[in-house]
Amino acid sequence: MDQKTLDKKIRAAVKKYWHTRQSQHERQGTANGSKDAGNRAAVTGGAHIDGFIALMKELLYESGLNDAEIVVARRSAILPGYFRPTKQWDLLAIAGKNLIGIIEFKSQVGPSFGNNFNNRVEEALGNATDLWKAFREGAFRPSERPWLGYFMLLEDCPASVSSVRVDEPNFPVLEGFRNTSYTDRYRIFCERLVLERLYDAACFMTSNQEGAALGNYSEPSAELSFRVFATSLMGRATAFAKMRR
Repeated sequence: MDQKTLDKKIRAAVKKYWHTRQSQHERQGTANGSKDAGNRAAVTGGAHIDGFIALMKELLYESGLNDAEIVVARRSAILPGYFRPTKQWDLLAIAGKNLIGIIEFKSQVGPSFGNNFNNRVEEALGNATDLWKAFREGAFRPSERPWLGYFMLLEDCPASVSSVRVDEPNFPVLEGFRNTSYTDRYRIFCERLVLERLYDAACFMTSNQEGAALGNYSEPSAELSFRVFATSLMGRATAFAKMRR
């Protein structure tokens, strides 16, 4: 897929994201007469990231995998864990008995960036640790080491791009975290997930509601772009597809 076509499809996924969030917010509570507070109405509805999941499925098809080998159903995209019985993922690429790729899709919209950022970090680290321990114990045999990816879409707004104070009551924070925004922190976080080889690739994008109708988005780091992310998984899928021929 050429860059122009990919950009068009990414914009479509961004538009779907904001449209779904707004629709869920409006519909939430119509059955019982009450709505979740604030942005929780959109969050509890789910499905807002489905445009990106569908795009990754399409790219995997191009790589040689077929529909039967890409699992996204929320009740069936499940893998065994090490510290827990199972974990539900957002997308699995499975061919026969071979686990090829796994993706976790996340997003965050304000206003509670602080608490949610910490929760996202702990969740991503825990999921990766659990997965690799399960792999070590042979949970996915006869699969070789699967590809693991992390996707994050963050709202671009004043609260996410403004510098945030850090508390240092006992020891100084590591260099790089002072005078950073939550956008900076997510970029650092995603870069280090890959640097430490907890994830094979990560994608970090930002978008705002004002540009929702056009599907506007930004990629704060070239190495965390959607194209780099998708190309990494497609390379793994293509190699596997060729090996089966």
